[in-house]
Amino acid sequence: MLFDSSIRKELARSFGATLIVLVTVVMTMTLIRTLGMASRGSFNPSDVMLVMGYTLLSFLPNIMTMGLFVAIVMTLSRLYTDSEMVIWFSSGMGLFNLLRPLLRFAWPILLAIATLAMFVLPWSNQQVENMRAQYESRGDLERVQPGQFQESAGGTRVFFVEKSLLNEYSARNVFVATTENGKETVTSARSGYTELIGNDRFLVLENGQRLESTQGKGEVKIGEFERYKLRVAQDPLGGKIDVPLGNISTLALIRNPTSPAYLGEISMRLGFVLAALNLSVLALAATRVNPRVGRSGNLMFSLLLFQVYLNLLTLGQTWIASGKFGFLAYNVLLHGGMLAAGLLWLAKRQYNWGWRLRLPQRKAATP
Repeated sequence: MLFDSSIRKELARSFGATLIVLVTVVMTMTLIRTLGMASRGSFNPSDVMLVMGYTLLSFLPNIMTMGLFVAIVMTLSRLYTDSEMVIWFSSGMGLFNLLRPLLRFAWPILLAIATLAMFVLPWSNQQVENMRAQYESRGDLERVQPGQFQESAGGTRVFFVEKSLLNEYSARNVFVATTENGKETVTSARSGYTELIGNDRFLVLENGQRLESTQGKGEVKIGEFERYKLRVAQDPLGGKIDVPLGNISTLALIRNPTSPAYLGEISMRLGFVLAALNLSVLALAATRVNPRVGRSGNLMFSLLLFQVYLNLLTLGQTWIASGKFGFLAYNVLLHGGMLAAGLLWLAKRQYNWGWRLRLPQRKAATP
């Protein structure tokens, strides 16, 4: 049908333009945040673009859902403004007949959202977390840049080197200030290098002196040494790390269906797909433009509705994880309720139903 193909082409153009704008905005915000985290030492500055790419992948389900919703609202608003919907209604077609071309256009996008939410999102989050952990698990001396003061990972030491030989993990004119157990220590040496003993990494200083003082007391101990070892990393590969729920694969979540936290995460990921479908129906039902007013009102309403729906998804994840709601009950209530509301709204406009309940009136008695 000519109308179906034309509306799908217009939806594709609108969706592409909206997606480009949203991706550009999110990329700018992500770049600013990633640069700030890199400046604080959370990421390697050379990996900023890679981290930004992984972060953008984790935002794509939200971006594509919002892009689809806005594209449908803007396209329908344009049809109402140019009176093309009047021609459509005059030909005997209604709003329910528009569901077919809309869903034929939306199903590849819904499939992409499902793939991103179920598989790509946890993978991208895991990659970002691995890069963060790998950068933060470096030795304290490896963090130091020549000519700059650098705080250790635990915040108890401050390092300074005048010249560093990075390939040999050694440095010249090393300064270390330590605050531990109520004692302040200042150690300086002409040279130093790192040495791995078992699972611990030590900083070996040569030809230097050490000043030790106790907080609250005026006593200062001064000593000189030819060789001094300082542990800077303890068992860097040991210990268990708590994995965030967003980094766990969907298959691993499904294997443990008894955990409320896992069910809440599954509800959140599944909610992206169901929300995109329901928002498409709600966009068709809610969009109605007065040619004398303009399309800005529909756009503002669509953005508000999308934000409310997204907040309900996040709130539902918290409620399911805390045990306040069951997984099936909340999803049926939220997504089923939204779909029912959209179809009822669509039927109301299709058949011109009134919101008031019309009661039968008694006929006047004949004399």
